[in-house]
Amino acid sequence: MAAETIEIVHTNDLHSHLENWPRIRRYIQAVQATESQAGQTVLVFDIGDAEDRAHPLTEATNGESNVALLNQIGYDAVTIGNNEGIGNSHAQLEHLYDHANFDVVLANLFEKDGSRPKFAQPYKQMTTKQGTRVTIIGLTAPFFLTYQPNGWQPRVVQDVLPDILAQTRASTDIFVVLSHLGIEMDRYLAKHFPELAVVLGSHTHHLLPHGEQHGHTMLGAAGKYGQYIGKMTLNLDAQHHIIQTVATVQKTSELPEEPEDKTEIQDYAHRGHALLRQVKIANIPEPLVTAIDRPTNMIHLALKALRVKGQTEVAILNQGLFLRDLKAGIVTMDDLHDQMPHPMHLLRVTLRGYDLWRLVMEMEKNRLFLRHFPIKGMSFRGKLFGELVYDGLTIEPGTRRVLWHGSELNPEQTYTITVLDHYLFIPFFPTIEIVGENEFLFPEFLRNVVADYLQQHYPV
Repeated sequence: MAAETIEIVHTNDLHSHLENWPRIRRYIQAVQATESQAGQTVLVFDIGDAEDRAHPLTEATNGESNVALLNQIGYDAVTIGNNEGIGNSHAQLEHLYDHANFDVVLANLFEKDGSRPKFAQPYKQMTTKQGTRVTIIGLTAPFFLTYQPNGWQPRVVQDVLPDILAQTRASTDIFVVLSHLGIEMDRYLAKHFPELAVVLGSHTHHLLPHGEQHGHTMLGAAGKYGQYIGKMTLNLDAQHHIIQTVATVQKTSELPEEPEDKTEIQDYAHRGHALLRQVKIANIPEPLVTAIDRPTNMIHLALKALRVKGQTEVAILNQGLFLRDLKAGIVTMDDLHDQMPHPMHLLRVTLRGYDLWRLVMEMEKNRLFLRHFPIKGMSFRGKLFGELVYDGLTIEPGTRRVLWHGSELNPEQTYTITVLDHYLFIPFFPTIEIVGENEFLFPEFLRNVVADYLQQHYPV
């Protein structure tokens, strides 16, 4: 018979899917109340990407509304995902948790000078009523390409975890890792750090309904968007050793819905839209229209905005980025957020003439395929990729000659273009990653760059 039971409840990759939040909150609060009354320890964790700027309230409050929602539960610890770490500017992330009633654990992200961020600690140590010592370590995906331009220095797990384990091993009975690293790295942790009792995973949106046992390590994960809530039960003997671990998940849609839930969920969106509508950007003389399969005045304007921001003579975008038209008259930040909800940054790419020609050939080869291709993830928040449109580049009809403002490319000359970071991450244009000299432009998203251009040319 177990001398002690520890209940762990965990969420991950909510991505501001607040339609599930009321039921998640009630469920976790009920577990906290029930298990605490029974004398058991309840630990509640979030494993990152709680926010997503595609939701208007998250956008309007720079994620602080999401922290306020987490405060309703009283998490014991959270770690960050890339939506917190890269979707926010450096300054926004520094102050995201100013009013949090929980601890942020994050062991592998540092300031440029090597110091740790003030909003986080590498690990947290807790002791249960029965005297079991638990150390919680937070780790996030170390995206060097995007964290560094945002003013952060990430480190790989292998560089930070051994030292933390060495420092805390003597004062720990159970190690729990909050891992926003993805399922394959979680399996790596279990294989190479067998002293880890629990690895709670996220990032790759994987669901482990009954966990995944690797030696003495149990992996847990609750999918995405709050569709599931994870739960892990640890049974311990009198010497604080785990004798059994049981991992389960609760499907959120199977939890009871209360009459006021719908109003609460709608209110989150209404508040976000109202705040964004207060930010007036421009007064445009005619509608800016969109179409998935042909160039429009909207994409031509956005391409000009990219060229200005990127300080290049050429820019490339795809029509699927623009989800709705902009009406003539006052344009607000709400309009632009509705139209371009994607958390995408600009990317300046420098290539030799031959490599730029090759990139254009990749785009032409994939053009018809991508025009109506449904694409998900990698910062895309629309439905279809849409038509590719060049500004400053043309292809001579019937040939493979690529012209830069009317002149044929010089194979050995270098050229710089502005695109979106999305083009680096998707598999269709490998030339960018393989031979491009790539510079990420932070912190503005595409919609902010378009807003600046509109504000300058069509002031309110």
